[in-house]
Amino acid sequence: MADEKKEPWLNWLALTTVILAVCATMATFKGGGYSTKSVITQSQEANQWAYYQAKSIKGYLYELHRDKLQLELMAQGRSYAPEAVDEYNKIIGGAQAKIKKYEDEREEIKKKAEALEVFRLECGAHSAAFGMGVIFLQIAILLSSIAALMKKKPLWIAGMTVGVVGVVHFINGFFLFLK
Repeated sequence: MADEKKEPWLNWLALTTVILAVCATMATFKGGGYSTKSVITQSQEANQWAYYQAKSIKGYLYELHRDKLQLELMAQGRSYAPEAVDEYNKIIGGAQAKIKKYEDEREEIKKKAEALEVFRLECGAHSAAFGMGVIFLQIAILLSSIAALMKKKPLWIAGMTVGVVGVVHFINGFFLFLK
């Protein structure tokens, strides 16, 4: 049995396939990480909006309470003793302060929820870019494997072309230069 002469391009095929496999593994890992961050952030964002709603409801209850007391005071205030009118005004002022407090808290909560939304969308964009990279890199690895089995250089070149697209998407997963 004579040793079959190995074509030099097969060494390059093996090396590039390993590089593509490493990039695909890293893209899968990074994409999964960003996907997890996106899901966790979505939950945190939903919690912030629920908290916002709770503060809105509490503020609305104080508004109702204030309005009710103001109406009572307007309707029957003349028949009340001055001390009672003062007490009404004190309670109305306290309700107004609570309303203002809940409005301020809602604004803070809204800002946090909106910041979480931006972060979630960024994580989703990173995850999608890495996902596209994985798809192209897997196709390139597949074509390179077939090229190695069949010893067909044009298949390897096609695989490398697809692999370059995959590597571009992989790099885009870090920097998001493609929209």
